Amino acid sequence: MQKILVIGSSNIDLVITSTSLPKPGETVIGDTFLKNPGGKGANQAVAANRLGGNVAFITKVGNDVFGKELKELYKKEGINCRGVMTDNNSRTGVALINVDRSGENFITIYQGANKQLLIDDIINLSSLIDESDIILMQLEIPMDTVNYIIDHAYEKGKKIILNPAPAHSFSDEALSKLFAITPNKTETEQLTGIGIQDERSVLEAASILIKKGVKNVIITLGSQGAYYINEKEHFLIPAPHVKAVDSTAAGDTFCGAIAAELSRGHGWNEALQFATAASAICVTRMGAQLSIPTEHEVRNFIKNNQ
Repeated sequence: MQKILVIGSSNIDLVITSTSLPKPGETVIGDTFLKNPGGKGANQAVAANRLGGNVAFITKVGNDVFGKELKELYKKEGINCRGVMTDNNSRTGVALINVDRSGENFITIYQGANKQLLIDDIINLSSLIDESDIILMQLEIPMDTVNYIIDHAYEKGKKIILNPAPAHSFSDEALSKLFAITPNKTETEQLTGIGIQDERSVLEAASILIKKGVKNVIITLGSQGAYYINEKEHFLIPAPHVKAVDSTAAGDTFCGAIAAELSRGHGWNEALQFATAASAICVTRMGAQLSIPTEHEVRNFIKNNQ
């Protein structure tokens, strides 16, 4: 099995559920309040690990109660925490999340210590990159750090999977070094200028990324599933039909699942079937990391929904 290194953010999520999301200037009375571990990096690290991957994690938390809590949680998950650092001058990242009864959400993020995950930290932990086969990243850490990691990991011959969230532009040189990219509709438009409306626009946008050198493009379409495109083939993996209650960590679960399945030597069709099933289970549960299923749960789900 190949080793996975996730590099990214760690947050505490403060979640309020309500019947509807507030409009500007509107106050909505919530139904429930939850405090959950989150952050796109941590979500993906937990997902890849819980779904059967051999995972190490590079992140930065604050020297506070939240930071200590997150460190203990990662250790209990069985993640290699050699790259989990504490910044004594910053607070741990926080996400404020509103979720309505259909599972849609609004999220506001305070970056905190995530903003201090710098190039020097990566240089000091470069042995973790050297030891890994798959590098999974997102964009809740400084872009200078992201670009440095892409350059360094590419030189070392690593498979770099980028989840370009939150949406951000990238140079053609950086894109050409990616093994895979996993944008949603909004992020795809940010990267290519093509609005996703139908299969034709999906293929048009993906072809732009392929021409820029990305080896594998996976455009996630929410309840419609995910579209896979490379130079030789393209196909849609439909999403299983489930009743969604919270979509907060669905995309992160999807990315972690892909990394876990690829690390076992499986092909893209199998990896995407596995990832869409994992995401489907995730959206039926509240919370970020609390909603991420195990590999056993996903295998059973696939077996029972064939």
